[in-house]
Amino acid sequence: MLGLLVACQPALNWREVRPEKSGVAAVFPCKPEVEQRPGMGLAQCEADGGRFSLSWADAPEGSQAGPALRAMAAAVATKLGQPLPSPQRLVVAGMTPLPEAAQYRLNGGGSVTRVAVFSHGARVYQAMMSGPKSDAAAWDSLIGGLRIEAAR
Repeated sequence: MLGLLVACQPALNWREVRPEKSGVAAVFPCKPEVEQRPGMGLAQCEADGGRFSLSWADAPEGSQAGPALRAMAAAVATKLGQPLPSPQRLVVAGMTPLPEAAQYRLNGGGSVTRVAVFSHGARVYQAMMSGPKSDAAAWDSLIGGLRIEAAR
């Protein structure tokens, strides 16, 4: 009987979180651990073999948000030893509409990494999901659950 109950448990238990001082509401498939330093933060957790994260940082001024978004995406690709693929359109409720706001899918080394970068004013955000397999539904839930909130 216990085996049947465990088999019925969802591998991803989605919940809305609002990391303090992030200025964003997000959904995670597990309870994230949150780390903060002045002007930056990270919320992350692991579930069903994948790692889910949201990071944020303050650029010195809003005009530097676009270059910061490009640099963030390029840094992930470099870390994975891959070229940055073509960007895909990204819309997050409340984000500043910049052409550099985008999402990317990187494959290689036995894993799939999805990354999205966006901003609100001078604050830049990076959402990421990585794991051994592609899970489009989980990615859509992570991205679809992001929402900029007015107060930080």
